[in-house]
Amino acid sequence: MDLSALSLPLLLAIFAMAAVTIWLAGIKLSNTTDILSARFNIGEALGGAIILAIVTNLPEIAITVSAALKGDLSIAIGNILGGIAIQTVVLVILDAFGAGKAFNLTYKAASIPLILEALSVIAVLSLVVIGHQLPASFIFLRVEPVSILIVACWIISLWLVNKAGKSLPWTEQGHAPDSQPQPAGHSQDQTAQQAKDKSTTKVIMIFLGCALVTLIAGVALEVSGDAIAGKIHMGGVVFGATVLALATSLPEISTGLASVKLGDYKLAMSDIFGGNAFLPVLFLIASLISGKAPLPQAQSSDIYLTCLAMMLTIIYICGMIFRPKRQFLNMGIDSVLVLLVYLLGVGGLFLVSNH
Repeated sequence: MDLSALSLPLLLAIFAMAAVTIWLAGIKLSNTTDILSARFNIGEALGGAIILAIVTNLPEIAITVSAALKGDLSIAIGNILGGIAIQTVVLVILDAFGAGKAFNLTYKAASIPLILEALSVIAVLSLVVIGHQLPASFIFLRVEPVSILIVACWIISLWLVNKAGKSLPWTEQGHAPDSQPQPAGHSQDQTAQQAKDKSTTKVIMIFLGCALVTLIAGVALEVSGDAIAGKIHMGGVVFGATVLALATSLPEISTGLASVKLGDYKLAMSDIFGGNAFLPVLFLIASLISGKAPLPQAQSSDIYLTCLAMMLTIIYICGMIFRPKRQFLNMGIDSVLVLLVYLLGVGGLFLVSNH
C-alpha cells in the first residue's frame, strides 16, 4: 500500500489515529491477557512469559512483517532497535508519574530476577552486534543463523528468569529488603478478580478482536510513517527509532502506569525488560519473510541505537543494585541519568545518520 500521494496533514491524521487505536487496544489486550493467564493458570509458566511478550509487541510484529513483505527492512530494523532504547525510557515516565515522591522505582522493584531480565536484554543485543558483522550471504534456507541464536538466547533467559523467580539460594529469595511486599504480578490477579463475572468465551473474543485491531493499526503506522518520513525528508532509520518507536510504546506506558499505581513495581519493570529482550526475535521473522539477512543490512545508526539501549539498561541495573533514594524532579538519580543519556543519544543519532 503506497500512501506517498496523500498530503502530509492526512498522513499525520492516519498515523495519529493508528497510534490512539494501538493505545486503546493495548490496554484491552493487557487486561484480557491477565484474565486468561489467571483462568488457564499460565501466568507463572514459561509459556505464559512467551505469550505475554508476543501480545505486548503486536505493533512491532505488524511493522516488521509489513516491511519484510515490501523488501525494505530499514524502518523495521530502526523500529526494533530504537524501540528497545525508547521503551527503556518508558521506565523514566513510570518513575516520575507512577512512583512519584514517595520513593524511586528501582528502590521498590530491585531483585535478582529483575536484574537477570535486564542482563538478558544486553545478551540478546550483543548477538545483534555480532550478527551485523557477518556477511549478508551468511543465510541458509531463508534463515539468518544469528537470528536462531537470538531466539535461543531469549528462551534460555526466560527459563533462567522463571527459575530465579521460584527459588534462589539468597536471602529473601533474591528480593531486596523494603522492596514491594507483594509478589510480582499481583496486580494481574486483581484484574482477573474484577472480571470474574465475564465468561471465558467473551474474554477470548475480546482478546482476538483487539489483537487483530492492533495488527491492522501497526501496519497503518508503518505505511503512514514511511510516507511521512519521505515527506519531511527524515531517514527511515531515524523516524523508526524515534517517532514510530514512541507510538508503538504507548501500550507499555499505559499498562506500566497501571501496574505502578497498583504497587506492582516489579511487574512494570519486568514487562519493559521482557519486551526489550523479545524485540530482536523479530529479526527471525524478517529473515523468513524477506529471504534476506536483516542484521548485516543494519546501518551504523542502528548499531549506535543498540549500544545506546545497552547503556540505558546498564544504568538501571546499577540503579537496582545501589537503590538510590535521592530524587530530582520526582525521579531517581538513575532515571534522570537515563533521560539525559537518551536525549544526548538522540542528538548523536542525527549526527550518525547524516555522516
